[in-house]
Amino acid sequence: MYFHGMKNKVVWKTNNQKQLSLLPPSYDDFIPKNHPVRIVNSILDQIDVRTIENTYKGGGTSSYHPRDLLKILIYGYLRNLYSSRKIEQALGENVHFMWLSGCIQPDHNTISNFRSGKLKGKFKKIFNQVVILLAEQGYLSLKDIYVDGTKIEANANRYTFVWGKSIKTSRARIKSQLKDLWRYVETIYAEEEQKPNEPDNFEAIDPKEVSQTINTINQALEGKDIDKKVKQKLNYAKRNWPTNIAKYNKYEQQMGRRNSMSKTDPDATFMRMKEDHMLNGQLKPGYNLQASTNNQFIANYTLAQTTADTTTLIEHSEDFIEGYGKAPETLTADAGYGSQENYSYLEDNAIEAFVKYNRFHKEQLDEKRGKYKKPFATNRLFYNNETDTYYCPMGQAMENIGSYLRKTTTGYEQKIDRYQAKNCVGCQLRSLCHKSKGNRIVERNHKLIRLKAKAKQKLLSLKGIAHRKQRCWDVEAVFGNIKHNMGFKRFMLRGIEKVETEIGLIAMAHNLKKMSLAM
Repeated sequence: MYFHGMKNKVVWKTNNQKQLSLLPPSYDDFIPKNHPVRIVNSILDQIDVRTIENTYKGGGTSSYHPRDLLKILIYGYLRNLYSSRKIEQALGENVHFMWLSGCIQPDHNTISNFRSGKLKGKFKKIFNQVVILLAEQGYLSLKDIYVDGTKIEANANRYTFVWGKSIKTSRARIKSQLKDLWRYVETIYAEEEQKPNEPDNFEAIDPKEVSQTINTINQALEGKDIDKKVKQKLNYAKRNWPTNIAKYNKYEQQMGRRNSMSKTDPDATFMRMKEDHMLNGQLKPGYNLQASTNNQFIANYTLAQTTADTTTLIEHSEDFIEGYGKAPETLTADAGYGSQENYSYLEDNAIEAFVKYNRFHKEQLDEKRGKYKKPFATNRLFYNNETDTYYCPMGQAMENIGSYLRKTTTGYEQKIDRYQAKNCVGCQLRSLCHKSKGNRIVERNHKLIRLKAKAKQKLLSLKGIAHRKQRCWDVEAVFGNIKHNMGFKRFMLRGIEKVETEIGLIAMAHNLKKMSLAM
């Protein structure tokens, strides 16, 4: 009974910190049944890791088993631990890591070397095995995939720009200045009514040739009374230009077909990042991650060094086929992938494509309104397929006057047909129809027109609408989880091979975490 003015006695829980146990508790007792660490352990116990085992030479001291290190790394990434030092710390403090690793405690150097060395070029096959296991258990399907891309910042200094255009400008400037110096030599010799021996090459391509040209100019001016500024210019050129040309050659070789790179990570390309802290789309070195998903599980991933998604689809699809032995039945992507080359590839490989082209939504809006800003645009002209003839707004026939081939940046050839009106003189609609001086000429890519019409038909079908709706919440939700929930917005490693391993670890951690939530 409670009496006024009296207080109930507080009972404290017992602290057994110093009490000894006859039988020490097992770590397994502290791990819940469906905990993600059990998922990681169970899945990776079923994976074949002999490709990694074969990289160990043997002899000397014992080594940590690659399966154990792989479990540690993937669970670390699942717990948003990307630093090898933080993973090392967790192995000595976190009961889940202790249980998973069997109380082994590799140091951060061992973990880092395994990630950047042993896994390099070999992790993709392990990832594919895990995806196949998930597909067999019904978590995802490899028949229908949804493709999109996102840019992730590289582990490189932000302001170490190297631009291809700047290199070309610098080369041209050196070439021009070499010619100016030689013209000065010719002026000196002309005053003495002599003719100097001209250098073999003024092209600023090879460091040795540039050095030889400078030496030739110096020899020609030896013993002459030359301008002080010219002498300073020659001394500067001798010290710097051959070195600069060698540096330009190295950069161009590292860039390949790209237009930019970072000095601290030559494989990274400068891209405009949406996630910039100032929200102004700042240029940063990064990689273009391409992902195929199904049911918000990542089925495949590749890294591209180009800023646009258009040129990445074929390589990404080929990687999918190589990893799983067959192509997906359907592929859904946004307008960034709509090109003739991509449509042709998907058609040739019997992949049902639900891929938008760049004016798909604009066309739907115009058709809905029934109004067109350019009623006399080329795509609004009537075309007679049997006679291969276009008709202008006044009904005048526009006959085929020939064709030519046009190459894209990837080397893909497109056939362009040209059609010309016979007489536009005095036409009342000429000012609205076209602005050219002569008779109107239109150019048409018939293969692309056919492929776009096919794509439009599929996109507007009930199946196409369903796939388009699913793409938004399927693949884009995955990117949101990786960047915001997992906090992975910048790579830890440098070089595309190491970065591919790192994004693979992220992808597998995402899948296993998704699996644990679905159980």
